[in-house]
Amino acid sequence: TRGQRSYWLVELVYWRDVKTTGVVFGAALLLLLSLSVCSIVSVGSYVGLALLSVTICFRIYKGILQAIQKSDEGHPFRLYLDQEVALSADLVHKYSDGILQKLNWTIEELRRLFLVQDLVDSIKFAILMWILTYVGALFNGLTLLILGLVGAFSCPIIYEKHQAQIDHYLALVTNQVKDIVEKIQEKVPGLKRKAE
Repeated sequence: TRGQRSYWLVELVYWRDVKTTGVVFGAALLLLLSLSVCSIVSVGSYVGLALLSVTICFRIYKGILQAIQKSDEGHPFRLYLDQEVALSADLVHKYSDGILQKLNWTIEELRRLFLVQDLVDSIKFAILMWILTYVGALFNGLTLLILGLVGAFSCPIIYEKHQAQIDHYLALVTNQVKDIVEKIQEKVPGLKRKAE
């Protein structure tokens, strides 16, 4: 269920099971670093070759072992070959409906921002786009993914250990930003939000 998946994700990024988190973080970081050096086709081919090498060697090893011991255990991957791997129509509809809902919300929000339904929100969006032009000039998308992955696996645990100090400074910054926004809204005509 959704609650179990989010619980598992929280347990993962908070490093509750260090071994599992280390494997997931290491594999994801290795994949992203590989993609920064090689093309996605090369990385996919190398990963496929590595998996095939392991499974072929294991199959040959088990075959030799069965021949020496004169046993008839059968195919070593029979358990996995007999499992059903097809996606159910219900599962596909469930996830595609969720994606469609998020896509429609995104389109609505972009329309609202680009057609300036709310001047303050559109200006905030313009400032965000302007900042992202500088971010884009400094980093490519893959570098941002790597930084995001490292942040996702380090920020939660750092916050958990230093929550009081972080909350204190975050409150100070939030109050300063609110004061600045209020001053700007008072000085510039047309920027005050309408009462909702």
